[in-house]
Amino acid sequence: MGKDDWASGERDDGGLLTAEQQRRYGRYVDDPDQAQLDRYFHLDTAARELVEIRRGEHNRLGFAVQIGTVRFLGTFLADPREVPWVVAAHLAAQLGIADPGVLKQYAVRDGTNRLHAGEIQHVYGYRDFADPAVQLDLAAGSRPARGWPANGPACSST
Repeated sequence: MGKDDWASGERDDGGLLTAEQQRRYGRYVDDPDQAQLDRYFHLDTAARELVEIRRGEHNRLGFAVQIGTVRFLGTFLADPREVPWVVAAHLAAQLGIADPGVLKQYAVRDGTNRLHAGEIQHVYGYRDFADPAVQLDLAAGSRPARGWPANGPACSST
């Protein structure tokens, strides 16, 4: 989307996002490139410790996918299994998981992905945009112009 698209006011809800931006938000539009994989999907020691306590390769990979996804998209996917293969393969390689296809077994039990998303939000201090306090902070312009607020970056969860 170019500058002219923004200036043309093609926003269908009168809000901040154009219809195209709304359509693309919270989704993998394309496969992340190698630089994006290295930046958003690298598991540092702290992330690896959170991942390693999960039982089963599918839960470890699914939890890692959720960490990387919220870093990359700024939100959690309703179904974390809907990530590009390159994301699952990149994370599986870091975790020593031979078959990234085990991700298909993640969150078969209802609520697992939401429970994991909540834990990630808590550990990393992410705030949910649906939270009235976060909305008030944003509306009041109380967020610093640069950097994250004292209690962490905001995100949207499903």
